[in-house]
Order: sequence, then structure tokens, then C-alpha cells
Amino acid sequence: MNAVTDNNQPWSREEFEEKLRTKGQGYHIYHPIHVAMYEGKLSKEQLQAWVANRFYYQIGIPLKDAAILSNCPDKEVRKEWIVRITDHDGVDGQVGGIEAWIQLGEAVGLTREQVTSLKLVSPGVKFAVDAYINFARQRPWQESVCSSLTELFAPHIHQQRISSWPTMYPWIKEDGLSYFKKRLTEARRDVEQGLSVTLEYFGKSREMQERALEILQFKLNVLWVIADSIMLASTDVTTDGVPYLRQPVY
Repeated sequence: MNAVTDNNQPWSREEFEEKLRTKGQGYHIYHPIHVAMYEGKLSKEQLQAWVANRFYYQIGIPLKDAAILSNCPDKEVRKEWIVRITDHDGVDGQVGGIEAWIQLGEAVGLTREQVTSLKLVSPGVKFAVDAYINFARQRPWQESVCSSLTELFAPHIHQQRISSWPTMYPWIKEDGLSYFKKRLTEARRDVEQGLSVTLEYFGKSREMQERALEILQFKLNVLWVIADSIMLASTDVTTDGVPYLRQPVY
């Protein structure tokens, strides 16, 4: 007679990590706009729209990480996590991720003012990013750490851009790709800490493990909605032959 499986028992650490990694099947690398980007099918204007809109996400990352720090009483965790803020803001004269993204904007033909003014950012992108920041402010710090685990899947997408853009989009200045090269190593380092915290904190029960999967899905949804909004903002859409009317802003 086979033993009855207890569905309330927590998964092993290895099983839990595998389930977190399986969530990568919903990563925005599979979104149509990212697939088209990788295949070299985006127009210059569409790629510019993507860069301009994603800048709002970039400037939100340090705010998210600062929120995690403000909620975290563990000094050792804070000492490691704070590096994420300096990675993006820059420190000791080094170019941070935010400045590197502005340089990416210039490499695709935008001006610094066009990027930093946020005038090209769609309402949907702002709504999604703000929801992510508010999550980090309002939820326990361990949940916010878990939400950062989309970084598990990021190195592949960065490498895709480094490898394909010079061929697919030769008009882009190659020095503008420094952000992606920078994140290749940073993301892998960040994953180690985030994954360690998540496996330890949420691994105590099946209920908590399932909660971790829900949190990671929330972050995947944020990234997917950002891609949806950018695609809508940069693609000609018609309904019954009538062009989609984007919201007028005065």
C-alpha cells in the first residue's frame, strides 16, 4: 500500500527553489514586445518608447530597495542589501544604473531631457511601478525581498540584448549597452541574497511557500503590465478602423 502524501508538508528546499525558478516561464522575456525586440522587428520609435518608459522602472528600483531597508530590523541583511541602492544611484564617482540607462536613452537617439522628464512614460507604466514600490513599503521586508526574485531570470535577457542589438539595431551606439553588461554580474550577486532569504523565511510551511509563489507572480505581473503598456503606447492600434486615441495630456 502506498503511503498517503501529505499535501500540507512543506516542499524540500530544492523543490521549493525549483518551483520559484519555474515561474520564469511567465517572465516578460516572452512578452510579444520583447520577442519582437530580440528578433530585430521593433522600429526605432518603438525601441525609444521602450527605453523611455522603462526609465521609470529604473528610478523606482532604489525607492523599492530603500523601502525594504526601512522595514528590515536585521543589520546584516541591510548591510548587504544597501549595495543595490548604490548600484543604481552610483557612488564614489562610479556611474550607477540610472545614469547608465540615461546613456542608453542617448544611444537610441533620445535626449537626456526626453528621458529624465518622464513625459514619454505611459500611465500604465507609472501605475504598475508605483504599485510595486507601494508593495515594498507596506508589506513585510521578507515579502519584498521575495518579489525581487524576478532577477533569477534577468541575466538571460540582458545577455540577449548585448548579443543581438549590435546586429539587429546597428544604429544604436554600442557604449549605450553598458547598463546590461553591468547588470549581468550585479543581478547574479543579488539573486544569491534574495534567494537565500526567501528559501529560509518561506520554507517553514507549505502555506508560506505558496505565498512566496504568489508574491513572485505579482512581480511577474508588474513586469508584464509594463510591457503591455509600452506596446500599446508604441504600436498603431485601431478599432473598427478608428485609430486608438491615447489620453490627451495638457
